[in-house]
Amino acid sequence: MTKTTKSSVFNSHTGKPETVMEKTSRIARKLIDDAAEQRQVKMAQLRNARLKKEAAAPPQSIDKTASKKR
Repeated sequence: MTKTTKSSVFNSHTGKPETVMEKTSRIARKLIDDAAEQRQVKMAQLRNARLKKEAAAPPQSIDKTASKKR
């Protein structure tokens, strides 16, 4: 049986260090994901505003004679 010491019990295994390319990729993915999330929020707000505006406006009648006048 191996002897348990303070350094062997509390020593953390960090694994391999992150390379520069992995760090750049991680940061780029985070920026892209954040931008996509902000874009989705903005699109939802604009969609809701458009639907509210369309619901408040009276329906438009379409003139069928103008489209058949060829």
